[in-house]
Amino acid sequence: MPYDATKMADWQISEEAEKNMPTPEQWREKLGLKADEMLPMGRLSKIDFLKVINRLKGKPDGKYIEVTAITPTPLGEGKSTTSVGIMEGLGKRGKNVGGALRQPSGGPTMNVKGTAAGGGNALLIPMTEFSLGLTGDINDIMNAHNLGMVAMTSRMQHERNYNDEQLARLTAMRRLDIDPTRVEFGWIIDFCAQALRNIIIGIGGRTDGYTMQSKFGIAVGSELMAILSVATDLADLKERINNITVAFDKSGKPVTCRDLEVGNAMAAFMRNTINPTLMSTAEYQPCFVHAGPFANIAVGQSSIIADRVGLKLFDYHVTESGFAADIGFEKFWNVKCRFSGLKPHVSILTSTIRALKMHGGGPKVVAGKALPEEYTKENIGLVEKGCANMVHMINIIRKAGINPVVCINRFHTDTNAEVAAVKKAAEAAGARCAESNHWLSGGEGALELADAVIDACNEKNDFKFLYPLEMKLRDRVNMIATEVYGADGVDWSPEATAKAEMLEKDPKYADFATMMVKTHLSLTHDPVRKGVPKGWRLPIRDVLIYSGAKFLCPCAGTISLMPGTSSNPAFRRIDVDPATGKVSGLF
Repeated sequence: MPYDATKMADWQISEEAEKNMPTPEQWREKLGLKADEMLPMGRLSKIDFLKVINRLKGKPDGKYIEVTAITPTPLGEGKSTTSVGIMEGLGKRGKNVGGALRQPSGGPTMNVKGTAAGGGNALLIPMTEFSLGLTGDINDIMNAHNLGMVAMTSRMQHERNYNDEQLARLTAMRRLDIDPTRVEFGWIIDFCAQALRNIIIGIGGRTDGYTMQSKFGIAVGSELMAILSVATDLADLKERINNITVAFDKSGKPVTCRDLEVGNAMAAFMRNTINPTLMSTAEYQPCFVHAGPFANIAVGQSSIIADRVGLKLFDYHVTESGFAADIGFEKFWNVKCRFSGLKPHVSILTSTIRALKMHGGGPKVVAGKALPEEYTKENIGLVEKGCANMVHMINIIRKAGINPVVCINRFHTDTNAEVAAVKKAAEAAGARCAESNHWLSGGEGALELADAVIDACNEKNDFKFLYPLEMKLRDRVNMIATEVYGADGVDWSPEATAKAEMLEKDPKYADFATMMVKTHLSLTHDPVRKGVPKGWRLPIRDVLIYSGAKFLCPCAGTISLMPGTSSNPAFRRIDVDPATGKVSGLF
């Protein structure tokens, strides 16, 4: 029976649902796992994915369901809630269903967006563990990443302090001659900390490090998180870490973690991250959590490993892509599926009346402030005008040859007439459309969505990539900008042009994936421009090189790799009971 989500906070619903959450032993029996395939960690367990994959390698994969969204408001439109809701809805239909979601970052959890556990009765539990570190993957990534920076900065200090003969005799090192103006890496922390975007390190004497400009990024944007998302096993993860380009030397050659002799130690820190963590929906469907968010500055997908395990264990496997279809789905489509070899059966496009009104010309939505009344009162005109953004996203999905299902993630302020307008527009664009009340009613509220997804999964599709792997970097970016975003073309800065020319000439980058970096709040590079803007060009100012993940990341606009904390952050309302240790205030 669903809980009263109108009166109970998410953490309270989680607390109640956890009372009947399956134990690790019950999960083992329910999923048909062997004793050595589960690695208990407190109330949760990691799954030894390689043992499961090897044992079930002859079993056909289940149906592969991807969840994406229209361009969101700053509040988010409920992709995680929809992902959990469709699992619960399919569960109510008696299907063997599970999923894979991303681990939340401490940045948004302690800021204005909150955790990524879903909400209401479409919730992932236990919520406290999920929101506050889980089984330690992000902490392991931070330690591994920052160890790489320790190795680089200490090496620069020692090379400055010793001549070649002393360096070889005292440290057994060869000189790398790192260019301090061409350091690709930075430090990471898992909070939104704008004060750390640009820093000076090494202030002091000769024993206090190497003085230079440096930076911090958010942990989930680290290349190590990208590597975890696409790695096939521990050996692959180790090799990719060693291939990370940390900096360039003064002759322009890349300096890698292997050159610094730190890659193997970084992999040792990450040895446990390779296995997904098993969690539960509030209605007790299994869900793996593996890899992290931030699809605007990273890959933004749950891991290939988690999807491979889920497709073997479940008849219907749900996976989530970050942000809207122009970013998260595009990366799922052209990067993740290319790396994994997996082909989806259906994509769910999460939509809300609130976001459609914003795209139709509604007032600005500001996180932490009350919504203007246009968003809580019926306004069919705004909805109909805003449906252009939804139709644009439907067309992106259709370009991939995938069957789209629009999910109207319904809020209590939405009217039947507004919902009918969205259904009419979605169906006219060639998509199934279902209203879903999973937040309010859990699986019972998601039955219409579940039925639409089952029907779509039973249809044939014609999955195809947007561009061939042989296409040059700048041609790929132009195709993504024009075919996916709707731009008229691409403008490259002189610095980005020089970098792109270098990368296109070097054969070792020929098969690298193109991982676009842009705002999630607009189809353009400008977060202010809503709807489906016309008559614009995409500016590219830089190309980041993720040589371990094998990504080239063109950067559009002025997006930062370190978000900032707002004036009214969530941490002000989070508390812990000293008598019981229970955490309150998470949302």
